[in-house]
Amino acid sequence: MAKEGVEKAEETEQMIEKEAGKEPAEGGGGDGSHRLGDAQEMRAVVLAGFGGLNKLRLSRKTMPEPQDGELKIRVKACGLNFIDLMVRQGNIDNPPKTPLVPGFECSGIVEALGDSVKGYEIGDRVMAFVNYNAWAEVVCTPVEFVYKIPDDMSFSEAAAFPMNFVTAYVMLFEVANLREGMSVLVHSAGGGVGQAVAQLCSTVPNVTVFGTASTFKHEAIKDSVTHLFDRNADYVQEVKRISAEGVDIVLDCLCGDNTGKGLSLLKPLGTYILYGSSNMVTGETKSFFSFAKSWWQVEKVNPIKLYEENKVIAGFSLLNLLFKQGRAGLIRGVVEKLIGLYNQKKIKPVVDSLWALEEVKEAMQRIHDRGNIGKLILDVEKTPTPLMANDSTETSEAGEEEEDHEGDSENKERMPFIQ
Repeated sequence: MAKEGVEKAEETEQMIEKEAGKEPAEGGGGDGSHRLGDAQEMRAVVLAGFGGLNKLRLSRKTMPEPQDGELKIRVKACGLNFIDLMVRQGNIDNPPKTPLVPGFECSGIVEALGDSVKGYEIGDRVMAFVNYNAWAEVVCTPVEFVYKIPDDMSFSEAAAFPMNFVTAYVMLFEVANLREGMSVLVHSAGGGVGQAVAQLCSTVPNVTVFGTASTFKHEAIKDSVTHLFDRNADYVQEVKRISAEGVDIVLDCLCGDNTGKGLSLLKPLGTYILYGSSNMVTGETKSFFSFAKSWWQVEKVNPIKLYEENKVIAGFSLLNLLFKQGRAGLIRGVVEKLIGLYNQKKIKPVVDSLWALEEVKEAMQRIHDRGNIGKLILDVEKTPTPLMANDSTETSEAGEEEEDHEGDSENKERMPFIQ
């Protein structure tokens, strides 16, 4: 890992020369120079339309070039989050137009700098937030969303770092003001955010962590939380049996009837934070029934009741905070603190598995089935397993491909590289 940092400049120069050599500019001098006019292509995962897994394709697209204030990054790894599954289904507010390249975070090597960019050099190892377009071999993103990574942090760890740890940190310390002796309930404790929450709680003395997770994950994560419950059990009674007063902080990524349960568990001056709504996702495609059921089950909040019970209810969306509300400066400060904790060996991203870009459908199915412990990573340089190598058809940007049949891959299994 450390060698990557030492040899970063040489590696980037070799990449640029290699790309330039593929499609030399007409009339070029053959010196391997990389010109903005070159119509180079890259591989990217494209979502052709909202719906099931068959809407995803590995395609060839024109490689982007950095605009003023942007960096061009040769991507090594991309993070896969539950929000990506909801985007695929169109199960979000104001979904963007398709076709689009999904993905909101990546890691890689700086390959080019736009005008006015300072503080970075070609060859820097970085991780970044991207407002879509992360699942590609090359991305361009504004400098305020890019962060240098430690020399001993692998690219897969770096791709697992931004969304999960920043979300966990802001909720715990900026919103809920976690302090010594407090207690936290976190749902989906075996997921990427859940494991980040557990690690950050361990940096504060005497914090009790209650977690819910699927039973098959309990053995793997039992040491990261204080009390662990099955996700389908009556966790309200289990928590109150251990702590009659309840908990100080509830972190809810489920929504639905868990909202009312979470509020009922709060101690006076406790904080409930909603940061997701995964209960709305049941099948492969968007379900209006699941959406309506989840909405109906959400307890209608009465401000007078909150006032009388001294409880706080909050919401948190990292992507909105970054891309719509202009809080990149706040997030940069959070990332710097988190990197400090990483360097002190107090936190470390948990990577569930690595998948090739061609295997994005299988990776999404794993996260849909809640089968992951930690983060799923798309490894741009990974070779797909032969069994399913042709499952995600590669096309040109303008090309069309035959639709997958929904049941074709049900009896096929691809084993990822498990960390």
